[in-house]
Amino acid sequence: MQTGIFLAFAAYFSFACGDATIKAVGERLPVFEVGFFLSLIALLPTLFTKRPEDNWSNVFIPKRPGLLFVRMASGTIGGILGVVAFTTLPLAEAYALIFLLPIFVTVFSWLVLKEEIGWRRWLAVLGGLVGVLLVVRPGFREVLPGHFAAVGVAICGAITVIILRVLGPSERRVTLIGAVLVAATVVNGVLMVPEFVAPTGDLWPLLVFGGLVIGVAHLLLVLATRFASAARVAPTQYSQIVWATVMGAMFFEEFPDGIAMAGMALVGISGLFTFVREKEKTVWPDKTPLLRNR
Repeated sequence: MQTGIFLAFAAYFSFACGDATIKAVGERLPVFEVGFFLSLIALLPTLFTKRPEDNWSNVFIPKRPGLLFVRMASGTIGGILGVVAFTTLPLAEAYALIFLLPIFVTVFSWLVLKEEIGWRRWLAVLGGLVGVLLVVRPGFREVLPGHFAAVGVAICGAITVIILRVLGPSERRVTLIGAVLVAATVVNGVLMVPEFVAPTGDLWPLLVFGGLVIGVAHLLLVLATRFASAARVAPTQYSQIVWATVMGAMFFEEFPDGIAMAGMALVGISGLFTFVREKEKTVWPDKTPLLRNR
């Protein structure tokens, strides 16, 4: 279990490095172009998530293509919105909004899956919303398109989680990961054509690094869940707020003030509490494969 948790921390550190790379190159390349190159390069490491018993001839043949299409759509749209969010917002601030994901999962579970949500989880939802208000402070600070994009990422991620609850027990994990990366590569590749800008020589190392660390992070996350349960591994994702704060300060001169830090802490605590309560009240955390839902 310790090995699994360590691998999970390494995976989410790698994801944070990939997101920091998105911020670095997103200031010089169009959104769709960033999504195309990173998704294309990330495909290579994720191929190693194929289990030995699976054949390449059927690994990309879904058992429930309709739901997998929804998973591909939510993942691709969330990825595009993520590029917008990380490019226009401080890293830690973007993460604080994206970590509304478990809050939206709770709401969607109540609306779509008709789950009973107790007052404690509704209190966690309220706490997460208060945390976001402390981070964004509408009326005192300018609300940017990136804020709406980050919230959109959380909504797309919540939709993905709901879909994975159904697909998880039946679909191969390499199918769930690979299908989204292929869809993101194709969609971004088509959309980038009208405004294509050839990357300069100094951007290629960043693009290759960003794609590889994202792909390796997916691989590490799959390995982590082979050593430890998803319920043990999932809380480590909140370490990304720490990585984002450190990387934002080191590379982008981003220093959140005390109010923003308090808001981020409240969002993280609310999300963790929501996950713990779902683990106690439902069996969904055991049935949902732990993936990079964003």
